[in-house]
Amino acid sequence: MTDQRISSPLPLPNAAAQAHSHGLLEKIQQAIHAQGGWISFSAYMQMALYFPHLGYYSGGANKFGLGGDFVTAPEISPLFAQALAHQVLPVLAETQGDVLELGAGTGKLALGLLTRLYEIGHLPAHYRILEVSANLRARQQETLQSKLPAEVFARIEWLDTLPESFQGVVIGNEVLDAIPLHVLQWQNGTWLERGIADEDGLVWQSRPLSDPAIAAHIEVSALPEGYITEVNPAAQGLIASLAVMLQRGLILLPDYGFSFREYYHPQRTQGTLMCHYQHYAHDNPLLYPGLQDITAHVDFTAMAEVAVAHGLDCAGYASQAQFLINCGILQLLQQINPEDSARYLPQVAAVQKLLSPAEMGELFKVLALSKGVQLPLLGFVQGDKRHQL
Repeated sequence: MTDQRISSPLPLPNAAAQAHSHGLLEKIQQAIHAQGGWISFSAYMQMALYFPHLGYYSGGANKFGLGGDFVTAPEISPLFAQALAHQVLPVLAETQGDVLELGAGTGKLALGLLTRLYEIGHLPAHYRILEVSANLRARQQETLQSKLPAEVFARIEWLDTLPESFQGVVIGNEVLDAIPLHVLQWQNGTWLERGIADEDGLVWQSRPLSDPAIAAHIEVSALPEGYITEVNPAAQGLIASLAVMLQRGLILLPDYGFSFREYYHPQRTQGTLMCHYQHYAHDNPLLYPGLQDITAHVDFTAMAEVAVAHGLDCAGYASQAQFLINCGILQLLQQINPEDSARYLPQVAAVQKLLSPAEMGELFKVLALSKGVQLPLLGFVQGDKRHQL
């Protein structure tokens, strides 16, 4: 997701949006009082994003694209998905497996991948999409059915839960950053957990950390007093579940984040929590519950460690720019006729956004986890940074 941090007030929601947010606020306040006056930030984030019919992802508001709150890489350019297909294809060929996409957004990634695989002549037997949002599922179905040949669309299947076993390629584009997490603060030689209370409105309130083990991996000797950061056991749990599910194949996780050393750097005193509302980025998740996205950067070291502990191999880790270049995005761009300026120039600008260090090229990474796959991975032939994890 790409946006700019703001110092000016956010746009005011319309009356209908305010009513929607107030409805969710009442549910959150009820949960706070039912829990004795305090809930963890993880519980708050779960409700704000996924509460039935009212949460940000479970409600009906438009989230993605120019009319939404943020833009993801597959919406910036179809060349993102086409380049990704060049990494997916050889793994599908070796495993004779399928594709499983976690959280397919608007369906643009699935559209681009399936279109490219169809052109190459190597469609998987099944393209499965795990989608928790009924609204997004309907949008995906409409997009894909209208733009794909019937024989291709017939291979798509929507799931409510992870399959018990799977062989092929799993893709989770910007999935880990939206998993509810815990917010911690280092205070007086101990970790406190920052949660949410209700004092005629939602406020931050810290309490002793109920499970100190979740912060045991953080080196505290150099951390300043008041240091705020995040940990995400639920994201690690998802990786563990994927490891159990995957019989043979590859998991690709494009997202924004850092290695452990960068994530818990002493100068990163306010953590990485970020909110997105109508293409504004800010750091107050208590505003407009249900109307804004809430995310945090990914600790890729933690994801890789739990993967290895559950029997996966860490097969690659690279910046998004390096991964896409390795997968041939520049060659795909060259296939567009430069004389067709109406098509060519916007794609040049889009690719620059995907690759530029000042945009998405360096902040976004791609983590590859594998099981039983021996072939070299195209996306990591140059610039593999696994040694930094």
